[in-house]
Amino acid sequence: MSDSQPAPVVAAETLRERGLLACLGAERVVLELGFGRAELLLELAEQNPARVYLGVEVSRKRVLKAGRRAERRELGNVFMIHAPAGYVLERVLPAGVVEEAWVNCPDPWPKKRHWRRRLVQAPLVDLLARALLPGALLHVSTDHEGYRDWITEVMAKQSAFENLHAPAPFSGERPARRETAYEEEWRAEGRTMAYFDYRRLP
Repeated sequence: MSDSQPAPVVAAETLRERGLLACLGAERVVLELGFGRAELLLELAEQNPARVYLGVEVSRKRVLKAGRRAERRELGNVFMIHAPAGYVLERVLPAGVVEEAWVNCPDPWPKKRHWRRRLVQAPLVDLLARALLPGALLHVSTDHEGYRDWITEVMAKQSAFENLHAPAPFSGERPARRETAYEEEWRAEGRTMAYFDYRRLP
């Protein structure tokens, strides 16, 4: 493997053609969409060596950096794909192979003309429902008030998921996991976080 392509980085088309077992050594994965600096992805992989983690990120630079960090930490159970989340969910992953999914602080695209670019949209949530195993957990977070309300509205219309914070739409309590770098920065600035947690219904 060349310096420009760390071993944990897998091409989306290769994964699509060869399958999870051949490429990742497992038939089920924990998925993070938009892993950013990959702190949480790598820590979860390190803490849970029996599970296989797959991170999806549209920034090639971040994918390569995360891949090199995974190599340095000798993590053999974490992989990264450079591709749009919707493409991976629709074209790469088979149905019912994701046992847990994370979407941490996606870009809120605050201007109304950019809302169509937001990651959490009904079509993408439908694709997530297809990819998740029955009983699998979906975790979403945001620091942006407008996006918080947007996520609440989108998920309220989804029949495939059970809201684990009901009757409240989300929790403001910090979960028992490592914060991402963005969460740490934003909390230091006094921003309020919203944490959404759902279970995929049968």
